[in-house]
Amino acid sequence: MKLHPEVIVFDVDGVLVDTRGSFQRTTLETVKFFTRKKVTARELHQWKNKPGYNDDWKLSTAWVQSLGGKFSYDEVKAKFVELYWGANGKGGYVDGEKWLLPIPALKRLKKKAELAIFTGRVGREMEYTMERMKVSPLFDKIVTADDVKNGKPAPDGLIKILDGRDPQVALYLGDNVDDANAGKAARVPFVGVLPRNSEERRQRGATLKKLGALTIIGHINELRKLL
Repeated sequence: MKLHPEVIVFDVDGVLVDTRGSFQRTTLETVKFFTRKKVTARELHQWKNKPGYNDDWKLSTAWVQSLGGKFSYDEVKAKFVELYWGANGKGGYVDGEKWLLPIPALKRLKKKAELAIFTGRVGREMEYTMERMKVSPLFDKIVTADDVKNGKPAPDGLIKILDGRDPQVALYLGDNVDDANAGKAARVPFVGVLPRNSEERRQRGATLKKLGALTIIGHINELRKLL
């Protein structure tokens, strides 16, 4: 398979950034805090295999409530934010995330196509990561949850990035059901990114293919083989 997109759009969590030590850890610790029950990464990915749970605040709240926790969205979100950023904004799990696509590889991709991001993160989270990893200048457009009326699985972010262009000139890379559904709704070709032999791939690989993924790659570095 060879693809020749004019615009390459990336999801962030699980695609450009390894979030096992940041967002995933925060979700698990948040649910554990409110329920006093042991929860696992396997259960987390079962939730992420459902449509409508791209938002970790929403996912955490639903998970807590499903285990009998009588807590509101605002309460769960507040604890999540505290754990993610840390007390007084320092020492949080945010510092446990790792950037996955080396800058030299990004620069090579930028010679082939326009690069963009469509993420479910809010602006503050995205800006912190981009500044920390020093990659902001390499992306032409960045669309966060703050920039659209409807978040994923709605296609608003992809439509904003396309700005009237034919959806077929673009390629969207994501790792979950909401990413695939957003790509499908926008008619943008979609490629899944799921680590080989991982819980994510076991639970979501077949689902992403059913939703129209052209293929599933094991790491974002494998994108160059498709171009």
